[in-house]
Amino acid sequence: QVQLVESGGGAVQAGGSLRLSCQASGHIYGGYCTGWFRQAPGKEREGVAAFYTGSSSTYYADSVKGRFTISRDNAKNTLYLQMSNLRSEDTAMYYCAALIIRGTCASNFMNPGDFLYWGQGTQVTVSS
Repeated sequence: QVQLVESGGGAVQAGGSLRLSCQASGHIYGGYCTGWFRQAPGKEREGVAAFYTGSSSTYYADSVKGRFTISRDNAKNTLYLQMSNLRSEDTAMYYCAALIIRGTCASNFMNPGDFLYWGQGTQVTVSS
């Protein structure tokens, strides 16, 4: 069983930065896709960024390219999302997910229904 615990959310002004962390416990063998999603009130959950552990390849939604950076510390089994130049539209609950069960990381990283494991989320609020 894999458990994911997010941290690092908070309130920040527009233009500011935050770093989210996702600590994973348990093991997933082989390369797998892990990433970040977000969900704003009244909106669907959307993919933000993903990381394929087998190749360290990264994938980003167009809305965050150039502002967000996803990375992973293998020794700590922790996934990070460095968020810079934050905007009010980035306000949402951010979730960590792991192990895509359909498609590939490249093609399906924005589909929440294709991920098996989820964290409880951490809130990010950006004020303008």
